[in-house]
Amino acid sequence: MKLLRYGEMGRERPGLMDANGNIRDLSGHIDDLTGATLDDAQMDKLRALDVGSLPVVPMDTRIGACVGGVGKFICIGLNYADHAKESGLELPEEPVIFFKATSAIQGPNDPVHIPRNSVKTDWEVELGVVIGKKASYIEKEDALSHVAGYCVVNDLSERDFQLHRSGQWVKGKSCDTFGPIGPWLVTRDEVPDPQALDMYLEVNGHRYQNGSTQTMHFDVATVIAHLSQFMSLHPGDVISTGTPPGVGMGQKPETYLQEGDKMELGIAGLGMQRQVVENAP
Repeated sequence: MKLLRYGEMGRERPGLMDANGNIRDLSGHIDDLTGATLDDAQMDKLRALDVGSLPVVPMDTRIGACVGGVGKFICIGLNYADHAKESGLELPEEPVIFFKATSAIQGPNDPVHIPRNSVKTDWEVELGVVIGKKASYIEKEDALSHVAGYCVVNDLSERDFQLHRSGQWVKGKSCDTFGPIGPWLVTRDEVPDPQALDMYLEVNGHRYQNGSTQTMHFDVATVIAHLSQFMSLHPGDVISTGTPPGVGMGQKPETYLQEGDKMELGIAGLGMQRQVVENAP
């Protein structure tokens, strides 16, 4: 299934994308797509619905973040060898973990704001993993059974804040609008191999990132199992698993987002995001 949330920001309703590309309303069956509704039993109930009988939502309706009420927004740094190289950093022996503030989360096509005093706002297309079942001290072999589904994430970053403000990555990762998620939460049964997904990102029609999850340093199962040794993962938590090469910081000369730029990014089978860049109000 391709699940989504639609409607006015802060008042999103649950829906799904049918085989013909229509948005169908699920609010008669669940209140929202949150950790409370992402378990396997609830997913089986949604699969059993007669999709054709669900109300159709107008196609010009805003799409929100594909999961609401996110408890933790966890990110993995330097998880592609070629991205680490362009960043001038060694590949880590263990996954590099940092967090984004959940207040950064927004819809996939909402405007992205360059924060005040920013000089290096950057882009990063990433595979997002949404947890559906609590994971604590689990083994790699069991890790993917704890996944509700997968989505596209743009892990936007302000590099000057990230690297030159006491080396605290969260400062450069948590600005408002820096966490577009969606458009869909694609359930794990439709993603048989999360390590075989092509991904890309373009700015103003120029393709900067063109990669595949196949080249992850630590695969999705390893990341989930590793995280579960240090914190319990709860339904609705989002893990952003790292970015392939081609970020603005890696260009020669370095290239960063400016007001009026247009981004497009996507992952095979998981949908596409489009964002216009604006200066923060």
